[in-house]
Amino acid sequence: MSTTTTAIVAQTGSTDPGLRRRVLIILCLTEITSWGILYYAFPVLAVSISADTGWSLPMITAAFSLGQFAAALTGIPVGRVIDRVGPRTIMTAGSILAVPALIAVALAPNPAVFFAGWSAAGVAMGAVLYPPAFAALTRWFGTDHVKALMILTLSGGFASTVFAPLTAALVQHTDWRATYLTLTVVLAAVTIPAHLFGLTGPWPNPPIAASSADDDHGAVSRSPAFLMLVFASSLGAFAVYAAVFNLVPLLIERGFSPSLAALTLGLGGAGQVLGRIGYLPLVTRTTARGRIVGVFAATAVTTALTGWATTAFVLIAISIGAGVVRGIMTLVKATAVTDRWGATHYGRLNGLLSAPMVIVMALAPWGGTVLMTWTGSYAGTYFVLAGIAAVAALAAIATVPRPPKPSTPTSVPPGR
Repeated sequence: MSTTTTAIVAQTGSTDPGLRRRVLIILCLTEITSWGILYYAFPVLAVSISADTGWSLPMITAAFSLGQFAAALTGIPVGRVIDRVGPRTIMTAGSILAVPALIAVALAPNPAVFFAGWSAAGVAMGAVLYPPAFAALTRWFGTDHVKALMILTLSGGFASTVFAPLTAALVQHTDWRATYLTLTVVLAAVTIPAHLFGLTGPWPNPPIAASSADDDHGAVSRSPAFLMLVFASSLGAFAVYAAVFNLVPLLIERGFSPSLAALTLGLGGAGQVLGRIGYLPLVTRTTARGRIVGVFAATAVTTALTGWATTAFVLIAISIGAGVVRGIMTLVKATAVTDRWGATHYGRLNGLLSAPMVIVMALAPWGGTVLMTWTGSYAGTYFVLAGIAAVAALAAIATVPRPPKPSTPTSVPPGR
């Protein structure tokens, strides 16, 4: 198999423009809402939760991280279900589950209920965030899936832009419990009917696999290329998210004011939009191997430069560049399965790929703090993270499956 994108054979139902347009609009709306409320509201509210309850900030963050573990484990069976029956049932169920989960978080009288609420919310996240949405668009859009994924991730990038300020405004006028209850009403009102009524329509048959090897999902998931893809992607995700979560402390260590540090982090988010816009032309000029090796190598460079630079202008420029790389990385990971093995078992394989990545993303904030303690500075932490990203780039070289060897006929001895 070459390193170019595997052809996807679109089946009945994936070519209806009206259906595809509706599904894409619905998923853009629900991803902004789900990410904004289930994920991005927490960093805004964490300090208020700690101050009001007396629970330590590390313990509160541990509850949220437990939810990320639950999301990772949920993603594997969710992918299987979507491959068989489509996204409507599973994403609607996830939206419904999110309501009592967030109510439990909001009304938690003790840490045990708080942890239980976030565990349930994690299961809901596994059913409604990017991986199931990616699986839905990959099947419905067929050969046009890359453009659809780009539009979805561009819109998803506005989740923090919309809901972080909204959450901050709500908590200033009420408290964190009332804020979560209000956001829960918004989540229910937007995502439950949108998933239930918007994700209707015929679920296309899976595209025909390019080869018998690609049609055996069990063999693919055990193949050296897939295992190396999981390894490289997990290392890369750890380096990226540890760098993002520790950027503000690094900048304050460099003498930035908290407001300028926050602005620099936000400009990195704007860079992600540029990276996603540039992904389509990148696909036409590169191979699957080139994209994944390049994005991890660029991560290593921008991370090392962040640890090295000291002036405000240079650090802001590097932050924007790192954001561009992160934007490209989102789509590299979203298309990694189809680039190599086609879309026949996308949901199942992408669930297996995403699970360890979500786990390391949950560990990344804590891991970055541990590295800071070990190195003695945030700058030293970034050099270590750059090394981890470089290892990911080297490992990514082996993430494309080798073409099957042609069978050679057995020679027949003379006279037989």
